[in-house]
Amino acid sequence: MTDSPTSDLGTPDPDSAFANGLAVRREVMGDEFVDRALARTDGTESAEIQRYVTEHVWDAAWNRPGLARRDRSLLNIGVLTALRAHEELVGHVRGGLTNGLTREEITEAVIHTVGYCGAPAALSAMKVVQSVFDAENA
Repeated sequence: MTDSPTSDLGTPDPDSAFANGLAVRREVMGDEFVDRALARTDGTESAEIQRYVTEHVWDAAWNRPGLARRDRSLLNIGVLTALRAHEELVGHVRGGLTNGLTREEITEAVIHTVGYCGAPAALSAMKVVQSVFDAENA
């Protein structure tokens, strides 16, 4: 595993892609979600994909100009529905709510996917979305 750039104190260099990506990832997904994701792979070969995703998705993609975070969240909901990536969808529905999406907008995004991804993908995704909404109400 590659070490992240560090300062003299042994903490991640705040100018590194990993540190920048980790900050965005925590702001969108929440500390608990990110901590669980990192802990699941800590000390394994799988930790490298967490590093890569943090640097190349959460920093390089999410920190680009041109789209607001709420827009990126809306796109992710559509893409994750199409991919049937339900584990990721749970986190990104929560992230979308954090980024200012309304429940109605999230629901409409899933409904919109019916014509492009098919009813089975959209129905399956809506079960995931509803579980997140229900958990938010509990």
